[in-house]
Amino acid sequence: MDEQEKKVDQEWKEQIEKQKQEAPREDPHQEAPEAADFSFFVTSLAMQAAISLGQLPNPVSQKLEENLGHAKLIIDTMGMLKDKTQGNLSVDEDSLIDNLLYELRTQYLAKTKAA
Repeated sequence: MDEQEKKVDQEWKEQIEKQKQEAPREDPHQEAPEAADFSFFVTSLAMQAAISLGQLPNPVSQKLEENLGHAKLIIDTMGMLKDKTQGNLSVDEDSLIDNLLYELRTQYLAKTKAA
């Protein structure tokens, strides 16, 4: 892995950790956010993929669990979403999905090649 890949990988991990730290604890009586946005949506997909890759604990069991089939489905869905939204994203949104996809695909490949 070259220095650029290591830098992007570390930045992505730091971003996910920061989001995890800043995320409010879920209250079952709390209402959903009033407005959804693309960044929130793709970040939530990325977190689901990270859980399936065993990078983050499953919120139900609080354990690291791998489900590579599910991770692949989410990553492929994000790739399809990127293709279908081409030309309709802001620079920040485009950069976010590109970075998330790069990191998730890299992690997925590392997991499947190790198996």
